Amino acid sequence: MDEKRSVLAISLALLAVIALALGVYLLFFRVKPVEDLKSGTTPAKAGTVGTETAGAIPVFPPTPLNDSDDLIRKLTKELSSDPRLDSWLQTKDIIRKFTAAVDAIAEGRSPEKQIDFFVPQGKFQVLKKGGREIINPVSYERYNPAAEAFVSFNARDCVRFYRGLKNLIQEAYRELGYPGRDFDLTLRRALIELLETPVVEGDILVERKVKTYVFADPKLEGLSEAQKHFLRLGPLNVSAIQLKLREMALALGVPAEDLPGRPLR
Repeated sequence: MDEKRSVLAISLALLAVIALALGVYLLFFRVKPVEDLKSGTTPAKAGTVGTETAGAIPVFPPTPLNDSDDLIRKLTKELSSDPRLDSWLQTKDIIRKFTAAVDAIAEGRSPEKQIDFFVPQGKFQVLKKGGREIINPVSYERYNPAAEAFVSFNARDCVRFYRGLKNLIQEAYRELGYPGRDFDLTLRRALIELLETPVVEGDILVERKVKTYVFADPKLEGLSEAQKHFLRLGPLNVSAIQLKLREMALALGVPAEDLPGRPLR
C-alpha cells in the first residue's frame, strides 16, 4: 500500500496556531495525519468579538506583517510554558499561515498546505478485528504532543492577544482576497466547524481502497476534510481540544447557544 503522509492542523489542531495567533492552534496546531484516511456570554454584534470577557486589549509595538514572527514567538512564551512550542514555531510567516489555515477550516478544507511545524512520530496503523479493519489506537498517540500544547493555552489571554494582533491578521486576510470581510466571522466559522466534529469513542472501522483507507461509516466519511483530519487525533485528544476551543469561543463573545454541544458518545 502506498501510504502517503499529509499535513494538517487542528485545529486548531486544528489548532495550536489558532491559540498562538489568538494570543486558535491554532490553533492552530499542526498535525500530519496519514493521507490514507480519506455562549453563556453576552452575544457580540455580527463581525465583532466581545470585549467584556477577555480583559483589556494589549497594545503591541508597531510591527510590519513581514516582521511579525519574532513578536508571535515572544507572545507564545507568555501564553504557554510548553517547551515544545519553541521548536515548532521556527516556521516563517506565522500570522499568514494561521490566517490561511483558519480560512481553510472555515470552508471545511484541510489546512495542510499552511501548517508546517509539527510532524507526529510513527506511522498510521490499523488492526484486524472480527474480519474487519479498525484504526489502531496507537495511531492517536502520535498527536498527544500537539493536543497537550494546545490545551496548555489560557483561553482568555489568547483572545486578548488576538485582539491586539487583529490589524496584522486582518492584513493577512486581505492578502487572501477578502478586502471587505471581517476575519472575526471566519474565525467563528472555523471554531464551530471543529466543534461540530463528532467525538467517536470505541472502534472506528476503515475500508481499504486501492491506495488509501476511508471511514467505513458513511456519516464519518461524509464529514468535511477538516473534520475528518481532526477526527484522526482520537477521542481523548478531540474532546480535550474541543473543550479549549469552546472556552476560546465564549471568550470571543460567541453566544453559548450558538456553539454545538459535544456530549461524548
